[in-house]
Amino acid sequence: MDDHSVPTLYEWAGGSDAIRRLIDAFYNRVEVDELLSPFFPGGVSEEHRANVAAWWDEVFGGPDTYTREHGGYQRMLAHHRDLGITVEQRHRFASTMSLAADDAALPDDPEFRAALVGYLEWGTRLALQNSQPGAPVVEQAPVPRWGWGVAPPYQP
Repeated sequence: MDDHSVPTLYEWAGGSDAIRRLIDAFYNRVEVDELLSPFFPGGVSEEHRANVAAWWDEVFGGPDTYTREHGGYQRMLAHHRDLGITVEQRHRFASTMSLAADDAALPDDPEFRAALVGYLEWGTRLALQNSQPGAPVVEQAPVPRWGWGVAPPYQP
């Protein structure tokens, strides 16, 4: 398979609708989770869900709406600074998102799920570090564009 025939993670997942299903399934779980719900008193707003879906669309190779309309990396960083995320909350976030991928019926092939979990581990560990009060952070960076890593999409 040549590089031009390799779909983005966004395309493989099913595009914007699939990513939005993932984000809604995730936040539906977050709202009833004792470790994560305190970050969202009163529940997770529609605006927050839409913005996070736009972030994931972009990270997974879809449209760059988050960068163009929502402030890109700097805005995401600002949302996480000084939250004081704990190791337990980071782990719960990552594992809950993995469960939400099942809830949302995202592709369950090992290659896609490895890429998804790879991004979750990378992103949540950065968020954990950046959320600590007084943490030194990288102030400017592009929104990451996540790829398949070592396991490209399976082709029979």
